[in-house]
Amino acid sequence: MPIVIIGMLDEREPALRIIKDQIERRDHATILVDISIGTGGIVPMLEADVSPAEIARLGGGTIDEVTQLIDTGRERAISIMVNGLTAKISELYRMGEMEGVIAVAGMTGTSISLTTMSTLPFGLPKLLISSVVAMPAYANRLAQYLGLKDIVVMNSVVDMVGMNLPVHTVAINGANAIAGMVETTTHFPDESRNSIVITEFNFCDEGAHYVRKVLSEKYDVVSFHAQGIGDRAAVDFVRQKRCRGFIDLVPASYGEYLLGGNRASGPRRLNIANDLLIPYIISPCGFDMISCGPIERKDKDDRLWKSRKLTERKLFFQDAMRVQARTTAEEMQQIARAVAERLNLYRDKKMVKFVIPTRGFSSLSVEGGALYDPDSDAAFVSTLKEHLDSGIKVFEVDTHINSHEFAATVAEALTEAFQAIPNVEAANG
Repeated sequence: MPIVIIGMLDEREPALRIIKDQIERRDHATILVDISIGTGGIVPMLEADVSPAEIARLGGGTIDEVTQLIDTGRERAISIMVNGLTAKISELYRMGEMEGVIAVAGMTGTSISLTTMSTLPFGLPKLLISSVVAMPAYANRLAQYLGLKDIVVMNSVVDMVGMNLPVHTVAINGANAIAGMVETTTHFPDESRNSIVITEFNFCDEGAHYVRKVLSEKYDVVSFHAQGIGDRAAVDFVRQKRCRGFIDLVPASYGEYLLGGNRASGPRRLNIANDLLIPYIISPCGFDMISCGPIERKDKDDRLWKSRKLTERKLFFQDAMRVQARTTAEEMQQIARAVAERLNLYRDKKMVKFVIPTRGFSSLSVEGGALYDPDSDAAFVSTLKEHLDSGIKVFEVDTHINSHEFAATVAEALTEAFQAIPNVEAANG
């Protein structure tokens, strides 16, 4: 199967030619896709397999329209090319005519290519060579793609235009990289029926290890780092129906969304499996803190620090970048009500189980820990139980989260959730 090469020939023909030639020297077929939008000065000598006109047509427009809109309606022009490229790449993948993809781009090409690459399945080799991925101004936008998908990024440092030794070097390295990935890749199945997704972070590492150990003989446990973007990646993975169940040890990013912390991942964080009949096992880990670093924010009239009076609270300083502030009883009650409201919307509540380690939601809130506050933890538990639908079972465990007993209860809850709907396999099929 071919390796697809994406780029603008009217701007980057020399680099694209080198990449194409080098990949073919390694005995791979190629499909060159030209996404030129008329902004470059090159009249290409290299003939593309897929022209800009075809991409524009598949995107619901014409290449003349795209060219005319670049200065006056750039968003519409880019949208046409994104839609067209996505349609073409999806078709090639569906037809079994692609085993990897590489793109060479500046800002516009990066935006077009990343959007398309993000639609491709996990495990398919994807490589982006770009001169803009390291720009701080674009970090948040690019993270929406790079944080959720297994897209390999090669920072070109130089702009990949013209021909010089740096461009030649990056092009050769990029071509060899995508060819090497294709030659040695292990294909991830479209649906992994034996996978269980789990969220974790530093303050429940030991407990997460015990959960993985308990489940490892029966399941392939896939961990996601619950630092915000990792949460979104976990949710995206679940929604692709790539797992049998979701153990959400650290749903803290929803609490951070409510309170304004660094790990916030948006209002839909807990809308994970509303329409999927899979077990959802959740714990309160991370609701006991607000991520509020770096340290200098506390001395700069920062809105979060000021509005929530964080300097008056128990704080845990990991390092200059990472600071955790203890949540108050009132905030814990607010989180509990909001969590219960979200969970109550689940279609089949027997598939949802809440496991609470009453002696510490994290390593920081155990007795003797930097954020120890049993009254606030108790406020969360009582409020959750008051508002949670009776169809959702709550497991209260007289231990902390980093214990074998907690892990065993999580496994028990998972098993019970599976038993609640015997035909879960058919429901997800």
